[in-house]
Amino acid sequence: MSTATITAAEINKLRQATGAGMMDCRKALTETNGDFEAAIDWLRKQGQKVAAKRSDREAKEGVVIAKTTADNKTGFIITISCETDFVSKNADFVAFAQSIADAAVNNNVKSAEELNNIDINGSKVSDMINDKLASIGEKIGVARFERVEAPYVASYIHGAYRMGVLVGFSKDAPEAGKDIAMQIAAMNPVAVDANSVPAETVERERNIIVDTMKADPKMAGKPDEMIGKIAEGKLNAFFKENTLTAQAFVKDTSLTVEQYLKNNGDLKVTEFKRVAVG
Repeated sequence: MSTATITAAEINKLRQATGAGMMDCRKALTETNGDFEAAIDWLRKQGQKVAAKRSDREAKEGVVIAKTTADNKTGFIITISCETDFVSKNADFVAFAQSIADAAVNNNVKSAEELNNIDINGSKVSDMINDKLASIGEKIGVARFERVEAPYVASYIHGAYRMGVLVGFSKDAPEAGKDIAMQIAAMNPVAVDANSVPAETVERERNIIVDTMKADPKMAGKPDEMIGKIAEGKLNAFFKENTLTAQAFVKDTSLTVEQYLKNNGDLKVTEFKRVAVG
């Protein structure tokens, strides 16, 4: 089939099916002699080539979707990355990210790899991503996948899909769930409590504190034991500021988060995830 025999209707059909540009669709149909399915494959292959060409490009922008299952027992954060905020703010791209997050929820997927192999209306997510890549000309993909299971999981999306939060609770917490998710979004704690701060983070903070004190002329000649005790006090201040339950509750700073949780049925936070782009 020559270019002249490819109709505008055929080009539009391929464009609707793939989201690729008009000229790309025309070329795909030309290269495949008008074979619709082969043209889709041709576009996917082009998308893969674009991905290879753009392997050195950072996808710093994107859309973050946080969702839970209907019973609030499992939550998911899916980040679909792109290169520019022009794309990330596009309603079609947001809807595309939503459809992939819905697939994660509906299929209860356990990993990004599993998500990429899920079918949505007969197309694998990985193929849909290649199609979208070909149509917009930017490197995109499933950049982050997070999953939380708990007796109750709250989700929160902040800032026009710029950040997503999941919080696992020891029991149902529909009201407190949103409050704590917003707390995590605003205050970015490193862990639930002091006991759950990673050991390497604690050691790094301790070393910074000790080295800073030793460089202070006022501490010259002070014994290591004294410096160690002061360092532990400063480390406790770090925990108070940077662990969720020790933080002041943003909606009522007269309370800590731990006190707020206790006042709301003695709730416990089992874990949380916070993902942001940009």
